Amino acid sequence: METVTSNGIEYVYRRQGEPGGLPLVMCQHFRGNLDNWDPALLDALAAEREVIVFDNVGVGGTSGRTPSTVAEMAAGALEFVDALGLARIDLLGYSLGGFVAQELTLVRPDLVRRLVLAATAPQGAPGMHGWVRDIIDAVGSPQTTGPDLLHAFFTASAASQQAGKEFLERFSERTTGRDTHTSWQTRNAHYDAVVRWGMPNFSLLERLQVIDCPVFVANGDDDRMILPRYSHVLAGLLPNATLKLYPDAAHGFLFQHHAEFAADVHTFLDQS
Repeated sequence: METVTSNGIEYVYRRQGEPGGLPLVMCQHFRGNLDNWDPALLDALAAEREVIVFDNVGVGGTSGRTPSTVAEMAAGALEFVDALGLARIDLLGYSLGGFVAQELTLVRPDLVRRLVLAATAPQGAPGMHGWVRDIIDAVGSPQTTGPDLLHAFFTASAASQQAGKEFLERFSERTTGRDTHTSWQTRNAHYDAVVRWGMPNFSLLERLQVIDCPVFVANGDDDRMILPRYSHVLAGLLPNATLKLYPDAAHGFLFQHHAEFAADVHTFLDQS
């Protein structure tokens, strides 16, 4: 785990893979810290490029107070990227991190060469104003358990549940150098940001038309946290997007199908 400081905020991050080409910077999900990334996914992505994961302002080991708007989170992500001296990146945003990645790309379009949006949604889309009760109960409780994650991130099928159990085992593999747990303040700020992003406003959807870099939109075909229809909305509004839905998969599709998703990301990023 490394640190870099910008404007009084000390960001914690991890880098892996071989430097040389453009790094892939990854923005994390609701309440997630560095350790919530699937090690198998990171290893697969880092096999062909440098991968950088980080805690945004106030999250996990990064100092400060977690902001409650996506715009402020995007500003923090930009501060982090600038502090590393990166002038050009590929960007992957997952769930809430996908909101941040969209906003960052809108604010600094010259920074992002290619964009991956995983299990996420555009701002202002109707029906996104918060999550259904059983999902927020599962991921928004003070102590999220393994069964909670299996319920929210994987489908009810035997194959998906087994993949979820294997993910939980990988998730617990790191025994030293673990990140700081996210706080209750982060939980509340993140959910406030999710709800604000989801307030219906059709005019905000038009913003996506100015993101002209290539975009890979991906989700599970049975995501109950951020419904697959929002992936179709994203792909339809972005001028240069491709879409893939992974079978028998929910919000954790990129953990369930980590090898396939990593291969798809490599193929997308390797295109000229």
